[in-house]
Amino acid sequence: MPVTDPFEEHTDRYDEWFQEYEHAYRSELAALERLVGDPGRGVEIGVGTGRFAAPLGIEVGVDPSTGMLERAAERGIEVVGGVAEALPFRSGLFDTALVVTTICFVDDIAETLREARRVLAPGGRLVVGYVDRESPLGERYEAKKANNPFYRDATFVSTDELLEAMESAGFGSFESVQTVFRMPEEMTEPDRVESGRGEGSFVGLAATAP
Repeated sequence: MPVTDPFEEHTDRYDEWFQEYEHAYRSELAALERLVGDPGRGVEIGVGTGRFAAPLGIEVGVDPSTGMLERAAERGIEVVGGVAEALPFRSGLFDTALVVTTICFVDDIAETLREARRVLAPGGRLVVGYVDRESPLGERYEAKKANNPFYRDATFVSTDELLEAMESAGFGSFESVQTVFRMPEEMTEPDRVESGRGEGSFVGLAATAP
């Protein structure tokens, strides 16, 4: 079953993070903008409160949390209840599928990626944004997750693990960017966005569906 209780109970706390750590949020958004470009008909899987979908021009969002969906709808997103492993959409419907800070919460990463591939049109683009488990911020989250209502049940992944899973799901033509080179509380302005991976804590991976 998807982890929804913390997001239902702490929707305001979740949304306030983006205000408290605005520079980190702006850094992540800039990284994803580089990968998403013109999304065409897009869906965010695990849309949350719409903090990424809305500014990136993603029209549709799916999430199992009604509290999150209500907030996303207020930001102009067409919201649909559902889980990542069984998306409530016909095959080949979207040009872009966005998955941001969600991959660590799904029950089955492999099935999530297969479903993302299914709902993408041939040549469609999957963009995944996440905190790398092996990065400084990822290591902090992993060490302290027992005390965090959102991350308590999270399973963080490394970039190598996610790349392998995406390849197994049939995706190709990979591109990666990275940002958040400092801890969020240390940032006095947004961090730079660089190609590649291995240094920034927040990584964006893009791949193409066959």
